[in-house]
Amino acid sequence: MAIDLKILRKAQLIMLKMLIEFDEICKKYNLNYWLDSGTLLGAVRHKGFIPWDDDIDISMPIEDYYRFKEIAQKELSSSIFFQTKKSDKEFKFDYIKLRSNRAKIIEFHENNKDIKYHQGIFVDIFPMITLPNETFYKEFYDDIFALIRKVSAVSLHTPNGISHPTQRAKLIEAINSLHQGWSNKDLKVAYGGQMPDLSAWFDIDKIFPLSKIEFEGKLFNAPNNPHHYLENIYSFNYMELPPKDARKTHAKDVIIT
Repeated sequence: MAIDLKILRKAQLIMLKMLIEFDEICKKYNLNYWLDSGTLLGAVRHKGFIPWDDDIDISMPIEDYYRFKEIAQKELSSSIFFQTKKSDKEFKFDYIKLRSNRAKIIEFHENNKDIKYHQGIFVDIFPMITLPNETFYKEFYDDIFALIRKVSAVSLHTPNGISHPTQRAKLIEAINSLHQGWSNKDLKVAYGGQMPDLSAWFDIDKIFPLSKIEFEGKLFNAPNNPHHYLENIYSFNYMELPPKDARKTHAKDVIIT
């Protein structure tokens, strides 16, 4: 990790303000969300950011996700750029990012490249769907996700990806068409196809009803059983700190503007 920790901490506090603003919008419009991935792990293990983390991860039920897309532009402050393929024609992905206008992040796969899209430090927002709790659907889900990764642009988690938007759109539609709604208790919650980085599924009753968890001295939404969630994402003992040489950031550099 080459980033100066003081600079990284300033970036984290900017992202925290973005998360607080997002949370306030969700409360205003009664939208569900929960902390995900490294942000959820940070809340569980550190009650805040993992010290070397340089982004925030959030998930939303797909219906709330689409509703947020509808209202975000009019609700977000001028300090946040709402990044989608529509608002940023150079953006190569299908999910949402909230990008700060106050700090820039240069990820390793972007280094020394002529990047055209907005590079503010970011909050990732992922749509979530439900699938029948059956082996067939899990195998289908995993197979389609493998194909989505192959036709997604290069990123931290898709280093060998090649962007084929038309093919990817058809694969995303195939996964999202399986969505079962939220009323049945014998369902699995899974990442929608818009986000190629993670393919995992969770027991719906381990997520809902949502709970509150402390993150940087504030309370935010979380799955009601965070450990079930994290166990399905991480193959290692996530409560143990990794060795120092494994504490890596997404970013080669962060620039506070």
